[in-house]
Amino acid sequence: MQTQASLAAASASPAFSFSSFNFRDPKSTLFILLSFSLLSILLIVFLSSSSSSPSHSGPDPFLFPSHQTKRIIFHKTTQSDPAPPSIAYLISGSRGDWNRVLRLLLATYHPRNHYLLHIDPFAPHADRERLALAVQSNPIFRAAQNVDVIGKPDFAYFKGSSPVSFTLHGASILLRLSVKWNWFISLSADAYPLVTPDDLLHILSFLPKDVNFVNHSSYIGWTESRKLRPIIVDPGLYLSEGTEMFFATQKRDYPDAFRLFTGTPFFILSRKFMEFCVMGEDNLPRTLLMYFANTPKSLSSYFPTVLCNSRRFSRTIVNYNLLYNTFDKPFIDEPRVLNTSDFNGMVSSGAAFARKFQPSDPVLDLIDEKILGRSPESVVPGGWCLGEPANVTCSVWGDADILRPGPGSRRLEKAIVDLLSNGTLRSPLCKF
Repeated sequence: MQTQASLAAASASPAFSFSSFNFRDPKSTLFILLSFSLLSILLIVFLSSSSSSPSHSGPDPFLFPSHQTKRIIFHKTTQSDPAPPSIAYLISGSRGDWNRVLRLLLATYHPRNHYLLHIDPFAPHADRERLALAVQSNPIFRAAQNVDVIGKPDFAYFKGSSPVSFTLHGASILLRLSVKWNWFISLSADAYPLVTPDDLLHILSFLPKDVNFVNHSSYIGWTESRKLRPIIVDPGLYLSEGTEMFFATQKRDYPDAFRLFTGTPFFILSRKFMEFCVMGEDNLPRTLLMYFANTPKSLSSYFPTVLCNSRRFSRTIVNYNLLYNTFDKPFIDEPRVLNTSDFNGMVSSGAAFARKFQPSDPVLDLIDEKILGRSPESVVPGGWCLGEPANVTCSVWGDADILRPGPGSRRLEKAIVDLLSNGTLRSPLCKF
């Protein structure tokens, strides 16, 4: 009873009473004004944050029903099929390439993957803004939340070592953005896929997640010595504006602490290996990074050399990068431009990608029509797209874990089976 009485007395005579204010007192008036101002500011901040917040905090549940508490099932998958993997794509372009980067994104797009788009500093900032606006306005990209655009770009000189820095930077961003991807692929704007995203994910789902597709060789002839012995200073590593590359008159000796390997600037690398290179678990990637920092065209040699000098990863290499390209002359670094006359050769090769292509070349339309089944300005249809064949926008979505592989998966399967038919996957593949 005493407690209730004391509570009643306390409520009847509060410690703070509005009537205790003297409105003629300047301090009281100032306190009231400040209180109303603070409340107004808090109200404005609350309303603005509420209006700018996204409609959902995660990817669309129709694309990823397995992530929901109450799972939505559209199809029954066979128990024998393994779970589909995920690929992290780094797609880059330069001046005037933002349309090509967007087209390449559409041609490789799958909700399970993650995409990081990059337009280098040689292009105006308006190109970057157009690309970001196109991504933001696409309802599928917004629903899956798996496409990002780099706002502060990196220089990547073709003849220098800055492409290695750019590739590692892009991989580190993708490692932070998503913990689920299994393989890393870096594509330039002049590349294009030769299989559908469902085809590629279907075949990769049957492979060990630590496999790396990298062309490599330890043979250092006179052509390769031109990439390894000269000493250069790549301005892309330390300047914010494009400038000429510097070549020193001296030549470096070959190292004796590790063996050099050469390859190509295109590769499909496992997440485990990219973490090995980025996270610094071992000193080898950093040591080789310092060696190749002043080497011409180091991108074609850095990753093969790290792989083959590492006991952990030297048995995970397939000596084929799944890329189709041709050269007019031997010992030429850049492949020739592909056209419609190369279409049959590209298809029969069983490769997953090809380069290089001219912008808007008719052969790209032929690939869209005959291989990808893609309509202009749309993504490639797949098992997650529940619309009819005429539904070019995939406005009806299903489970992204459902794959619908086509003829391209059989071509890619044959190419990989031929590579692994001699049972050398877990044997020392780095030949000296």
